[in-house]
Amino acid sequence: MQWRILWFILLPFTLLADTDNPLNLIKTFSSLLFIIICILFFAWLLKKTQLPVIMNQKSLSIIQQLNIGTKEKIVIIQAGEEKFLVGITSQSIQLISKLEKSINLEQS
Repeated sequence: MQWRILWFILLPFTLLADTDNPLNLIKTFSSLLFIIICILFFAWLLKKTQLPVIMNQKSLSIIQQLNIGTKEKIVIIQAGEEKFLVGITSQSIQLISKLEKSINLEQS
């Protein structure tokens, strides 16, 4: 079904192409295939990089994070004036502790 739809979309381009020379037809389809692959690659790249959404998030920020494993990390989050120690995995986010004292984040 999907190939039929794709064929009907590409049919006008194939009718306009010079069918006497098969290299022009191959060149047209290879260019189209290249553009589709580029679009899919950039969509995948944007999904992987997870560019932050441009929003006004002054009250919520990540102060520091420590990667524990490939998909696990411990994060200090500041929400307003409060700071929280949070554990993050691929399956869940858990509050470890609310930080009462100010932590010196300077690393030696």
